[in-house]
Amino acid sequence: MKVIVANCNPALNEIQEQIILKYNGVLLKEKEELNMGDIIKIDPTYIFFMHWSWIIPAEIFSRYTCVVFHMTDLPYGRGGSPLQNLIIRGHKETKITAIKVEEGLDTGDIYLKKELSLKGKASEIFKRTGEVISTMIDEIIERKIVPVRQEGAPTVFVRRKPADSYIPYEIEELEKLYDFIRMLDATNYPHAFLINGNLKFEFTNAELTENNELLANVRIIKK
Repeated sequence: MKVIVANCNPALNEIQEQIILKYNGVLLKEKEELNMGDIIKIDPTYIFFMHWSWIIPAEIFSRYTCVVFHMTDLPYGRGGSPLQNLIIRGHKETKITAIKVEEGLDTGDIYLKKELSLKGKASEIFKRTGEVISTMIDEIIERKIVPVRQEGAPTVFVRRKPADSYIPYEIEELEKLYDFIRMLDATNYPHAFLINGNLKFEFTNAELTENNELLANVRIIKK
């Protein structure tokens, strides 16, 4: 059996390497690497998309078993930016859903679901996500799970844009501000920011103290 692991999130690098070693797999990190010519040469039993930001070509998922891992309890939360959309809605935990890739966005049949805590900053949550996904991959392969159709009314999330990382003026509670900063605190993500004149203030490593204070690192950039 051969597997391909596709991942573009640096927070999952350590876990992806463990999966590659365990199953003698092939790693894809860039959009251009996911092409039919190379996939045919590998001829994988599974292609696991741990974290992937690009469209998966129909010619690939129609020929090979492609499994994507989505950070919501599907069909709730189909669509983009699931982590941020969950936290901004006040969720403290979620489920990772493993689904078979099909034409629709996050509409595929479900292999299994696993619990995931949304505690901590985004990079920490992503690392925990990788650990959970690793166990899910083991189960899918070892149990030869057959996916089943999604049930229930779907809720669709809208993918966030970099401009959405601007801290809204209507945030007046420290805990909500803490959530806003931490949900964007990961590599390659647009950090929470404010603008004053030609200066941009980026916030990371937020921490709520027992003295009802919010501490954070601030990076000031001249626009």
